Amino acid sequence: MNLMISAITGKYFGTEINGKWWKRYRKNNMFARGDGKFYADDKMIYFRRLLTNEPISINIKDITGFSVGKWHSGKWLMGYPVMKVNWQKDGLMLSSGFFLYKNESDIRGLINKLTKKKI
Repeated sequence: MNLMISAITGKYFGTEINGKWWKRYRKNNMFARGDGKFYADDKMIYFRRLLTNEPISINIKDITGFSVGKWHSGKWLMGYPVMKVNWQKDGLMLSSGFFLYKNESDIRGLINKLTKKKI
């Protein structure tokens, strides 16, 4: 099955280390938050922030799960849902937060597509 998710405009809230919102992952250009585009293919999910050349990326194989919350990395978006991608890298448990839709059911649909690829 080929996974291809076209660009979705959104926000990247950062990547937490071990569930601690005050400990943010700094490698691979993941420290800076910002607006941009989320997209995915068979191997990776990507988020390309505005005014940057290289997207941040998470290998599908490193993903341990997904969740939806109301805040991430110390940021709150007036109660709108935030998609959290939970993954492992270099022995760390990481969680990257993205705001992509105002409707939680749309986020759950996206998570369903990404989860089917993981299986």
